[in-house]
Amino acid sequence: MKTIFLIFIAFALCSSAENNNYNVLFIAVDDLRPELGCYGVDYAQSPHLDSFAKEAVLFNRHYVQVPTCGASRFALLTGRSPKVTKALGNAALYKGKNALDHNYSQKAQSLPEVFKRSGYKTACIGKISHQPDGRVFAYNGKGDGKPELPHAWDEYPTPFGAWKRGWGTFFAYEGGRHREDGKKNKDLMEFTAQKDTDLPDGLMAETAMKQLEKWKNERFFIGLGFYKPHLPFVAPKQDWDAFEGVDIPNPQNLQKPEVGHHGGGEFYKYDAPFAKTKPLKQGPLTDSRRAYLACVRYVDRQIGKVLKKLKELDLEKNTIVVVWGDHGWFLGDMQMWGKHSVLEEANRSVYMIKVPGQKAMKTNALAETIDIFPTLLDFCNPKDKSTRFLLDGVSQKDVISGKKETVRKVAISYWQKYKSIRTDTHRLITGGKKDYLYEMEGDFTLGKDIAAQNPELIEKIKKLLIPQALR
Repeated sequence: MKTIFLIFIAFALCSSAENNNYNVLFIAVDDLRPELGCYGVDYAQSPHLDSFAKEAVLFNRHYVQVPTCGASRFALLTGRSPKVTKALGNAALYKGKNALDHNYSQKAQSLPEVFKRSGYKTACIGKISHQPDGRVFAYNGKGDGKPELPHAWDEYPTPFGAWKRGWGTFFAYEGGRHREDGKKNKDLMEFTAQKDTDLPDGLMAETAMKQLEKWKNERFFIGLGFYKPHLPFVAPKQDWDAFEGVDIPNPQNLQKPEVGHHGGGEFYKYDAPFAKTKPLKQGPLTDSRRAYLACVRYVDRQIGKVLKKLKELDLEKNTIVVVWGDHGWFLGDMQMWGKHSVLEEANRSVYMIKVPGQKAMKTNALAETIDIFPTLLDFCNPKDKSTRFLLDGVSQKDVISGKKETVRKVAISYWQKYKSIRTDTHRLITGGKKDYLYEMEGDFTLGKDIAAQNPELIEKIKKLLIPQALR
């Protein structure tokens, strides 16, 4: 009897070892386009992410589903395509027909919920879903604070500091001031803080390090969502000063495109330190680009601190680290500031993943944000992988492990009535009065629309509009 019992225990331990393979540290950065040294931008200052890239798999051609915060994160966290859900707005997770159900069910509705159901400790620090701390409140602070992702997080340790609440920290200026405090704080940029912890992202890095220490002996899924470089452009003075004398080039193209142009409403409603006109002249254009890069430098340093702590705790060997930008951003390109467009600059974003035991590399394999959910399931093998809805993405495990060069033919993005389909060689924008087709040689927006000359190619690409997992 004793022998049978010991065999049973050994079998149980063996079975347990086959599940929950890795911890996950998921780092989201708001409005982070691939404006980093590791993506070939030599005037950027991103040493910590550049070092991380040397140990990770860097996807050079990763595209979000929707170039706006809430809808992009809805796709990430549910693994569902707008082709199926039509979820294109910031409140998709908690309003409308796709809002997540707060009644507990037999199957998970979101990525972190899968991990929590599988025995992981889960924490949301900062902006992982659309809300800046994972709980639903309006800009003015009103609301019931219900979880944006029901049944997903064990803890919500986002530090509010002097700002006292989520949207205050998100739109923060130094000293507890913020855009929504009723005091007309609307400066486009501010670089007066002396310490990293004088601003919310610095506090979040410290909180994340404490969380890693707390759970170093647990299986965990920690979501860490930094706010910058989202507007307003606010970072410590050292980050602005670091670009003194740095040659920050103007965008390659200042001509408005035929399709996908937007007015940059959020950018222009801030008070700028230059004339209230479109910032196309050398000085204002350079200042705005410098301010964005300064915010990236600040966030890069916070990520560096967290990754250093991960290493000090000897957690690198059993933790998958993901760094993800929720969409791209126009930095004066084609006279645009912001992200609401079907063009390349709005939909291409940062995606790097470090999996223990996998070789570092840069890949041109096409990837979509909805691929992250099934990829993490494949690598981590959580005990309960059941989801309420079909996942529309495809796992990139074979690309990351070097077994395949690519697992996708196209990457599809959506904005308003448009669908934007990226292939290896072309980008097709369809859904309006006419189709637009561009050859992909560097920045496609520098090229000419060649739709009229290629009707057969357009029809061939259109057949790939169905999410790959549904074909």
